[in-house]
Amino acid sequence: MAVAAAIRNGGGSFPAHLLRGRWFMVFASFLIMAGAGATYLFGTYSKQIKKSLGYDQTTLNLLGFCKDLGANVGVLSGLIAEVTPTWFVLLVGAALNFTGYFLIWLAVVGKIPKPAVWQMCFFIIIGANSQNFANTGSLVTCVKNFPESRGVMLGLLKGFVGLSGAIMTQMYLAIYGDNATSLILLIGWLPALISVIFVYSIRVIKVVRQPNEINVFYHFLYVSIALAVFLMIMTVLQKQIVFTHAAYIGSATVVCVLLFIPFGIAIREEYALWNLKNQPIDPPSDIAVVQEPAPESKRIAAEPSPAQKIAEKPKTSCWNIFRKPDRGDDYGILQALLSIDMLILFMATFCGLGCCLTAIDNLGQIGESLGYPARIVNSFVSLVSIWNYCGRVFAGFLSEILLTKMRFPRTLMMTLMLLLSCVGYLLVAFPFPGSLYIASIIMGFAFGAQLTLLFAIISELFGLKYYSTLFNCGQLASPLGSYVLNVRVAGKLYDREALKQLAQKGLDRSAVKELTCIGSQCYRLSFIVLASVSLFGALVSFILVIRTRNFYKSDIYKKFREEANTVEKEMALSSANADDRGRR
Repeated sequence: MAVAAAIRNGGGSFPAHLLRGRWFMVFASFLIMAGAGATYLFGTYSKQIKKSLGYDQTTLNLLGFCKDLGANVGVLSGLIAEVTPTWFVLLVGAALNFTGYFLIWLAVVGKIPKPAVWQMCFFIIIGANSQNFANTGSLVTCVKNFPESRGVMLGLLKGFVGLSGAIMTQMYLAIYGDNATSLILLIGWLPALISVIFVYSIRVIKVVRQPNEINVFYHFLYVSIALAVFLMIMTVLQKQIVFTHAAYIGSATVVCVLLFIPFGIAIREEYALWNLKNQPIDPPSDIAVVQEPAPESKRIAAEPSPAQKIAEKPKTSCWNIFRKPDRGDDYGILQALLSIDMLILFMATFCGLGCCLTAIDNLGQIGESLGYPARIVNSFVSLVSIWNYCGRVFAGFLSEILLTKMRFPRTLMMTLMLLLSCVGYLLVAFPFPGSLYIASIIMGFAFGAQLTLLFAIISELFGLKYYSTLFNCGQLASPLGSYVLNVRVAGKLYDREALKQLAQKGLDRSAVKELTCIGSQCYRLSFIVLASVSLFGALVSFILVIRTRNFYKSDIYKKFREEANTVEKEMALSSANADDRGRR
């Protein structure tokens, strides 16, 4: 009844209803997210940049750090989203994406004079930063539209970002063939085009719950799992069998079909709502609604809604750092950033995501140093992408189930993921035949899970009012961790081992264009350091578990249910009164 009343005031044709519906918005968000993970393909095309521009490993790792910096410094996109409509945020992201990656492609293919290192760093920062605008535009909007299913929503959206690397790989193989240079061009124009197409579909919609809402999310989950399984099968087959260009086109076609199945689910749900909207109101139901509650409507009108109750609380400036709200209420920007909880999250993120980014960015060189063929090395990047998806979806759905049914804190799951990642790093430090496959799976899974959990924890502890800015600020620690661990640790230690091997051969650095290290010792010490840092991050994260244990034992979604119930009641009364006036 509430849902029917909520949509009864709508009108127009079904296509218009569909394009305005929030399920179509979810589908559009999936496609935008599926193109927003270009940064995870750095391991595929970094070798081409290194070869074309003559970089050593330290310089390449510096470029990787700049990529991580651009991808994670999203404060600008968050602040822009606070004062501009969502369509503007998405358009800015599309412009940055195309500009940054197109300039990188021009440099790699020699269409422009060889840029200085700082210029290449600037190009990749611009391109990677576009990912924040896509996240802020789509992800933040969806969380606000589905506040009681935020874990599920975050898991699905970040899951599609995790699959983005494998999806884009299939696209470029079908369009350009096996050419890593053309991959850079593809990730420049395709994500930008998707954002432009759906620029007006992403917007905040008043929260009205549907009884079957969670079932719809599970249908989306099944489709995404099918997509992930297909991508994994194709990744394995394409490394074992030489595919023709027609076969690549066929594989990409199946990927596109699977990507558009959620559109069919959106049509199904919106069509059901549209039919419900166009059904005539049952007279007995009208009598019950109109005649019984003249007093009831007065009572509801007299009682302040949860939103009004919140508004009636004494207000403090969003920048006031001394009077912090309770956990779960809406923090101001500085209140959240300078809170102890955020500082702990910052340190855990510095350790956890910094280590993961370092490992993923060096995956191509790790495979090369351990003697894997080039085509097998590319499969590691795809494995990370697919298991990155699995970690994001797993963390989103499972943490939501455990939270609602068992009050299991998401902060504890974050700690467990940090411990799991230590295993992956040790497998690289002490390799055995096939260990890199296992390490790729573990590192991709842990990385994806940590991202989803970080965004969900920030939304739960600090509220949704300034979520656009806070979730972007919360991930600032990961590029800092990547710089320290990737550039200052992994890159330096790799080059040191490579120079030792050159000295053993009696060669000088100037005698070779590309500095390469071969052997298990190339990354051993680096990954022992990563394992140690990740273990420290788990200990820091456990402090947050202790601090928030009482918060997660409470019903953290209660206020959202109250607000949704109030909105539904008000809409039902408004609709009934409007129908009554129409009959008179």
